[in-house]
Amino acid sequence: MIIDCHAHLVPPALLDAIRAEQAKFPSIRLIEEGGSLGFAFAGNKPTRPVSRPLSDIAGRLAWLDSNKIDRQIVGGWLDMFGYEIPAEEGLRWSRLINTHLAKIAKEQPRFIPLATVPLQDGARGAEVLKEAHSQGFKGAMIGTQPKGRGGVLDDPSLLPFWEAANSLGSIIFIHPVFESGDDRVHDYGMANAVGRITDTLIAMSRLIYAGHIARFGNVRIVAGIGGAALPYVIGRLRRNYSLDKDKLGDPDAALAAMYYDTIVQDSRALRYLADIVGPARIMMGSDMPFPIGDLAPLKIVQETRFTDAERAGIYGGAAQTLFAL
Repeated sequence: MIIDCHAHLVPPALLDAIRAEQAKFPSIRLIEEGGSLGFAFAGNKPTRPVSRPLSDIAGRLAWLDSNKIDRQIVGGWLDMFGYEIPAEEGLRWSRLINTHLAKIAKEQPRFIPLATVPLQDGARGAEVLKEAHSQGFKGAMIGTQPKGRGGVLDDPSLLPFWEAANSLGSIIFIHPVFESGDDRVHDYGMANAVGRITDTLIAMSRLIYAGHIARFGNVRIVAGIGGAALPYVIGRLRRNYSLDKDKLGDPDAALAAMYYDTIVQDSRALRYLADIVGPARIMMGSDMPFPIGDLAPLKIVQETRFTDAERAGIYGGAAQTLFAL
């Protein structure tokens, strides 16, 4: 079985439901553009509109066929997670998204959905995560900056969410968000090329040093974008840890405990990732449908120096085991 572990989907019925239920979300301004929707959450900068490939189910299935991919793990679209809106409204928003992700997965079983949770509030995030598991989700895709720009995943108020994820054995896919938190990346296409990396690197490093990876050891964490430079800076992370071991989590142990996708766009980088974390922790991913991703994801695995058994695990064996498919 060949599995794409990293993709995004916005079911067309979700957009229709958002329009129909707009009155339930007073903190969200809908922006009609070219037959699609963009969003402004709590008066913040408008997102991009939902692109057609995010909602083109027939096109997505055709792409899977052309790439010989059997199943695809899909989260929602990070731009529209809405962590900035009030918590109770965020709870309703996440439930609406999850309803339609679950529905499209039942209609098209090749999609394996990851839920959305309202990370602006730890207790509500835990509540929605528990609901999602009862509906058949294996876990959630979460953004790097809960509560909006500058938020951190090790915020003490999020402990109920992490405790729930630990008790449920959730798969938690950590993904960069719309704003990377550094205005210097808003030129030259650097928000995608660099900003998503630094955003994820900072979020993951905080989780590691806060001790969350070890404390919540039953959570299966996926660090997107090939670990977002974590393997490259492991020496510096280790050195920093050695200076204050009594207070910091162990970065080597944390990297060995997580999972990673192949979206590094260079076979040398993928081989280095495997050397640091082990090939068994790597799963093929595309970031479909975004051009900054890898829209021919089998190729990099073919071109990287792996044994046949390692390659089979990356193509789908690791994801099949992790998601119990």
